[in-house]
Amino acid sequence: MITLKMLAETLGVSVSTVSKALKDSPEISKETIARVKEVATQLNYKPNRLALGLKNRKTRTIGVIIPNILNHFFAKVLYGIEQESTKRGYNIITCISNESYEKEKESLELLANGSVDGYIMSIAEETQKMDETKHFKEVMDENLPIVMFDRVANNVTCDKVVIDDFGAAFSATTILLEEGRKNIVLINTLEEISVGKLRILGHTNALEKYSGYAGKPVIVNISKALEPLEGEIEKILKTNKHIDALLCIDNITGTIAIGVAQRLGIKVPEELSIIGFSSDNMVHLTSPKLSTVSQYGEEIGVESVNLLIGRIENNDKTMHIIKTINFALNLRGTTKAKITK
Repeated sequence: MITLKMLAETLGVSVSTVSKALKDSPEISKETIARVKEVATQLNYKPNRLALGLKNRKTRTIGVIIPNILNHFFAKVLYGIEQESTKRGYNIITCISNESYEKEKESLELLANGSVDGYIMSIAEETQKMDETKHFKEVMDENLPIVMFDRVANNVTCDKVVIDDFGAAFSATTILLEEGRKNIVLINTLEEISVGKLRILGHTNALEKYSGYAGKPVIVNISKALEPLEGEIEKILKTNKHIDALLCIDNITGTIAIGVAQRLGIKVPEELSIIGFSSDNMVHLTSPKLSTVSQYGEEIGVESVNLLIGRIENNDKTMHIIKTINFALNLRGTTKAKITK
């Protein structure tokens, strides 16, 4: 059976264009409408009546697409989404993109057949590197709202729930500066991901604004896909004996850094302070306990659900919202300053 997607591929246009042309949308030129209908007739295309029936009523189901289910942060967000959705009388269908653009695109298309009323998602790493957004816009053209969280596309107009990544890195760096650290290194394992860029910007901004810091920002990029983190961190600490602080901007590097430093005979925090991001689930595994920038994953999930259901139930066409969720600095045993939590 010929599907809408197959018809679009035959014509070399988007699914959205084909759908609108078949409905005689004024957004599509008369020439394109005629061409689409002609090819549809030739191929004996028949609309999926079941899907159309589903799309014309509410399913009370939300599609959720996350990049990595093994990441504790995304697991916490998913928990918040599930809890709030159930509370509001909605079900969820969850897909994992595994950081793949193609898998993310396939998941959107799979759920766009009338299975869901809208989406909550965080963008795959590959999608962000490619700066690809066409698949999001095509879905929204079908009147399926999207709420993006954490990793978002700045050039896509939709509701977003974000963390103050700039402010979090700025505050964490300021703590290290106030301890008197003179050679701070930021370890970046997030490559081209938007949140990583914001954290780097917050870090460098804090260094530039602090009058007592003479050094230049040192950013060490480590690809988790190519190199074992432990070996790379060891190389960093061995190469520069003057490093006295590490800001690790993902959720496991800080934990690994503690073990590497101790193996090299570096005293933490007397000689080296370490701050990690969003690693509270791993704190009990380290000694001393890791100081962290903590992010409220469950709250992000709850806010995402509330924004999406607002769009679904009210058919809201008002200006889209960017909701910023705050962070917490939990200073423990790997920094001189401590606020135990």
